[in-house]
Amino acid sequence: MRKNRMLCAAAAASLAVLAATAAPAAASEDAPRRGACGDITLSGTLPVPPAGMSARQEVGIGADCTPVLGPVRYVPAVADTPRSLTVPGAAETTPRQVRSWSEMYDCCKILMTALYTTSTWDTVGGQVANPATVVSHAANREPWNAGWSLTASRKDEQDSGALVTAHAEFGYRGIFDLGGNRYANTHDTTVRLNGDGTASCTFDITLRNTFIGWNSVRGCS
Repeated sequence: MRKNRMLCAAAAASLAVLAATAAPAAASEDAPRRGACGDITLSGTLPVPPAGMSARQEVGIGADCTPVLGPVRYVPAVADTPRSLTVPGAAETTPRQVRSWSEMYDCCKILMTALYTTSTWDTVGGQVANPATVVSHAANREPWNAGWSLTASRKDEQDSGALVTAHAEFGYRGIFDLGGNRYANTHDTTVRLNGDGTASCTFDITLRNTFIGWNSVRGCS
């Protein structure tokens, strides 16, 4: 066991040294990397399904570095909604509630960055009343205080809060980019609340430098 731990530590140290020596050359020569793509934007809109259900869609980066849209699937909300958006008792205390999630995964299915919103509102006389939206984020961290991190965020409200746009910018500094200038993910989610109790979610993810096999998961519930 002790020997295995020593081998793992040696391998990690060797990888760190390799990245440190190779990164300046790659940055200065802008050398292509195997499976690497350039900047990509993933966009789409999902309707809010009936109560108790969620609309979910996956969008991948294909072999030709273009977005590959999966089908929109309707699944039970309890099984699909991210744990971070679960609000105990919310369904019983608010007339309408809609949650959105915009998640970006790498080719190993590790969550890199995410933007979440939870909106509540009443309907009075066919109009939106008392709207409120809470925004949260997620970023994958690595050992030694490295990995993805939130660098900027904001929430814009229009139409008296019935139209909400959440914005989040993430940067990366870690084993795959010691300089911290190569990768960046920007999430924008717009939620439209309607007076008839319906809603819709629009998603945009702008990626600076990507790889084949990265994929996003977006949902509205």
